[in-house]
Amino acid sequence: SGVPDSRPCTSPSFLPCQYHRARSRAFIHIVLVSSMAERLAAVPELSTTSFTVPSPPRGSYRDLIRSVGVSGGLVRPSPYSQSGHSGSSGNSTASSSYLSNSGISSRSASDATTDFGANELTVITHRMFSDGYIERMVQAFESGGDPSRELEKWLFELDVEWVLQVREGHGPRRQLQFLFQVQLPYKSASWLQELVGRWILAFIIILVSIEKVAFTVQDMPTVARFGKASISAMLVFVDAVIPVLKEGKLQAMLDMYACVSRASYYFTTLVGSPEAHSIFNEIDGLLEIRGNMLSEAISSTMEEVRTLMEDDDSWAIELPRGGGDVHRNTRCMVDYVVSMKKARASTLNSALSHDPVYLDGLIDDTMDYLKDLLLRKSELFLDPSLRYLFLLNNSYFVAQVVSGPSAECEKYMDSHLDVSWGNAVSSLYCKPKSIFGTTLLCCWKWDNTSSVAKFQSAFHKTYQAQRFWKVPDPQLRCALRKIITKRIVSAYRNYLEEHPEQQKYVIDGNSSPECFEKLLTELFEG
Repeated sequence: SGVPDSRPCTSPSFLPCQYHRARSRAFIHIVLVSSMAERLAAVPELSTTSFTVPSPPRGSYRDLIRSVGVSGGLVRPSPYSQSGHSGSSGNSTASSSYLSNSGISSRSASDATTDFGANELTVITHRMFSDGYIERMVQAFESGGDPSRELEKWLFELDVEWVLQVREGHGPRRQLQFLFQVQLPYKSASWLQELVGRWILAFIIILVSIEKVAFTVQDMPTVARFGKASISAMLVFVDAVIPVLKEGKLQAMLDMYACVSRASYYFTTLVGSPEAHSIFNEIDGLLEIRGNMLSEAISSTMEEVRTLMEDDDSWAIELPRGGGDVHRNTRCMVDYVVSMKKARASTLNSALSHDPVYLDGLIDDTMDYLKDLLLRKSELFLDPSLRYLFLLNNSYFVAQVVSGPSAECEKYMDSHLDVSWGNAVSSLYCKPKSIFGTTLLCCWKWDNTSSVAKFQSAFHKTYQAQRFWKVPDPQLRCALRKIITKRIVSAYRNYLEEHPEQQKYVIDGNSSPECFEKLLTELFEG
């Protein structure tokens, strides 16, 4: 959506709450459909064969489309779907502003719809078709005397007649500012995303309308010409909006890219006369040009994001202070990747053969860059234990939300255990010992001090240092506590069983294995 979100991503432990979100979406859908049914009842039923029957009042379908609406900027429904932190000064502020303007959030345009067949837009389009309205518009466009006037009427009903005001010979920013003043006089903070959202709604209805009427009107070339005029008018907006969207509206670009790419599939499935086929091919060519333009804009935007994240001052300011939590830049990059994956899913059936490959490559490149960025920025930590905790938190977050289980998480967990707790375990032995698969060279030399006392001292030192460190994900926090208990406390317990003479150093139970286990349950709460 276009509403800024102080925390772009939800917790990676999202599986338990999917059921509740699904129920919520189902409830919203029922309410929308119920409300729409009441609105549809107000539109008179018309014959699909008699073109002498008066049309519904001007704006009837427009009102229905607006009832679906644009939530917080970007459009909620998308039939093509398959399925914040405060910044610091300097570059941090600039990048934070740029990223917050991206339009990315946990609820984007391609995330809110379940089934295309049950979508509100499909309900509206079906009503327009069953009323005979679409067929009348096709006929009027062909033989009504003034095709441009009929096209304006059609686009008005779709709530996008303003695309005709985007004239050639004017700069994109001037064109859009004009639309802003004329169409959105209430000065919406997300006016550009709202225009994009309204464009997407109309674009979807146009595609479905052409597909429906193509199977009922015998004069296929007429349908093709009407479709080309409609699509061409809509694509002028793409030309105007791309330069402005490059400034950070990545979600809007992805939504438009998904629509344009997916549209090619519709026209390749339509069959008819050679003339109609030729026109549909022309439409496909127009769509492919805009798809390429949008893909280039998306790639350019991601390059800008990389540069901003690379130069963000918050890394150097926050990390040395001990911030081992999931960094806000990690959350932003994950949001981008999730949005690109959704856009890719919606273009799988696209006739543009390069779409899945293009987005796959961009997603892979972004993931590789993020992993490398985190590894390099982690070197800013002065404490190696905190460095590996930072890498663990961030890599686990990425794995949970985007990529699934990762061997890197296990590697960083083992490294954190080695540098944090290795001295405690090694103090129980008088010679170097391989612990967690790593040979420790820092084993203390044997002296008259009890090995148990050394272990207790090292344990409490590490515990006090890490007591208020944070592992935000509850599943990871629990797993990390368990593995520390298993490897550290178990080694201590086994040593006491093997050396009963050392029991005298376990004073009043305060240094017992059970006591240490209890202390570990307090770690990583932040």
